[in-house]
Parts: sequence; structure tokens; C-alpha cells
Amino acid sequence: MESFNTAPESELRPLLTECLAVPRWVDAILNGRPYASVNALLAASSVAAQGLSDEEVLGAIAGHPRIGERQRGGGVSARWSRSEQSGVDSGEADRLAAANAAYEDRFGHIYLVCATGLSGAEVLDDLSSRMDNPPDVELRVVNDELAKIAALRLQKLIGS
Repeated sequence: MESFNTAPESELRPLLTECLAVPRWVDAILNGRPYASVNALLAASSVAAQGLSDEEVLGAIAGHPRIGERQRGGGVSARWSRSEQSGVDSGEADRLAAANAAYEDRFGHIYLVCATGLSGAEVLDDLSSRMDNPPDVELRVVNDELAKIAALRLQKLIGS
């Protein structure tokens, strides 16, 4: 925690943006330093990530790849995304592509789930279960998933 608490803002801001691309959230995390513990940091992250505006949610998911599509490149976010989706078998690519397309037709944005630890079948079940959500409810579900992803990425960032 010491290095996180004392890191220059200019170094930490882009890394935090890779955790959750919402400037208001990044500012809240930076302004909350120093944190007494990892749990305190994660609690602050959870509070700051709840109640994102629709525009913040849509902006944050814009940088995420579709589930089942591996993000290319060597950046931090691409590495994290590949790791987070590691349970999704490439053999399910066609089913995931079709499910993603149906979701995008329904909601007008990509499907997002915190895929860490989920198999492709579990991702497909989750996507299917969310298709009947009203659009405003679905954006709140996506907000919750973004908060989970941010917490996991923060833990990776601080090495815990």
C-alpha cells in the first residue's frame, strides 16, 4: 500500500484509468489517499463506482472487448482482459458472437460481465438471463460489473 499511497498522481492516473475509465472514479481514488489497507482502498473503490451516470457507464465499457474476443496489444488493460476472460473457451466463439450481437441489438452497447472465474457456458447463461432486463436496469447491472472489474484490477495493480 505504501507505494500506491505515495506514487505520483501522474504515474497512477493512467493505471487507475485502466481499472475503470471514469475520470470521477479515478479522482475519488486519488483524492482518498492514503489508504490504511487494501480493504480500505477496495471499499473506497466500491463507493466511488456505484451510481455512475449512464454516460459514464457507456464511456467505461467503450474500451472493453466483447466477451470471447481477446483484446490485442501489450498494454496493461489488454493483459488484464485476456486474464479475466481466460475461462472462456475459444470453442464457444460462434455462440458468444451470436449472443453478443443479440445483446447489442437489444441494448445498443456491448455486453459486459466480470468474467474472472466464469466458463463460457456461465457467461452465456448470464447474458441470456439479462436479455429481458429493461435498458435502464441493464445499465445498472453493467455498472455493478464495472465495479467488480475495477476491484479486481486494483488488486492486480497493487499486487495483492
